[in-house]
Amino acid sequence: MSQKKVSQKKPPFAVMLVNLGTPDAPTPAAVRKYLAEFLWDRRVVDVPRPLWWMILHGIILRTRPGRVAHNYQQVWTEQGSPLLAISRQQQQALQARLQDELGETIPVLLAMTYGSPSMEDAGRELRRLGVERLLVLPLYPQFSATTTAAAFDRLAASLKRCPHWPELRFIRDYHQHPAYIRALAQSVRQAWHQQGQEAAKLVMSFHGIPERYARQGDPYPRHCEATAKALADELGLRSDQWLLTYQSRFGKEPWLQPYTDATLEQLGSEKLRGLSVICPGFSADCLETLEEIEGENREIFEQAGGSDFSYVPALNDRPEHIQMMVELVLQHSQGW
Repeated sequence: MSQKKVSQKKPPFAVMLVNLGTPDAPTPAAVRKYLAEFLWDRRVVDVPRPLWWMILHGIILRTRPGRVAHNYQQVWTEQGSPLLAISRQQQQALQARLQDELGETIPVLLAMTYGSPSMEDAGRELRRLGVERLLVLPLYPQFSATTTAAAFDRLAASLKRCPHWPELRFIRDYHQHPAYIRALAQSVRQAWHQQGQEAAKLVMSFHGIPERYARQGDPYPRHCEATAKALADELGLRSDQWLLTYQSRFGKEPWLQPYTDATLEQLGSEKLRGLSVICPGFSADCLETLEEIEGENREIFEQAGGSDFSYVPALNDRPEHIQMMVELVLQHSQGW
């Protein structure tokens, strides 16, 4: 009888980890479905809808899925896309650590802004568990309207038909959180220890956004700059030992600069020997880190004349990363 009561006890709150999303398979059809949802979001592309519909459906979704699917095939794993596989590892590790810390089960759910598992999937699980309080943790250290705000919009949309909402708390960013900076620094030190020496230059590559978005008030570049400076300080680097760059630009308008690919080409042409690249804005390795940085940009650097390139993996499910999440959860769930 007592065991039944324990099993039916409602959790004091639940945590929802949110990331961008991924295609269900490395095929043109699956990529087309994913891109159609992702690129239709006004937070991501704010071009007027009639014009953008023609561009998206008339050009992009006809030409881009095959190329992107090929790139996904280079990094796909037995567990699916790296982003989804690592996100599930983070989900499981965080729930276990919260159990150790609080002495009771705190459900940790995983949801993607685009694709699956969806926020509706997570919502159904919340209702099944009888959860009345929900802490949402988007795994974007630096706030941007294109990512964090898009996740909030998607969460609100998922609740439109829900007659009974949980109490909500939403973590906006953690770009300067001490545990986050320490975890990044530890990952760099470990990578350099494995290589047997420090790199001559550390490039911190963040996902870019159009310059226009920043001019309109998106704080993202300021957050990236603060993260980069804090990491450099934690590592004790001089100003000539590190650089901040932006990757993954899309379309013809100017994006945040300097661009990662152009910077690595320049460093390669200078015959730099010993380059490490870390992507502090990505909480889990994905297409943009494994294929774009470890693959394409490594090749750009080496073909230009550089040598000894190394990619510092994302924090993924490193213990220091999970500990940072625990600290965020404990901080933002006070009173629950």
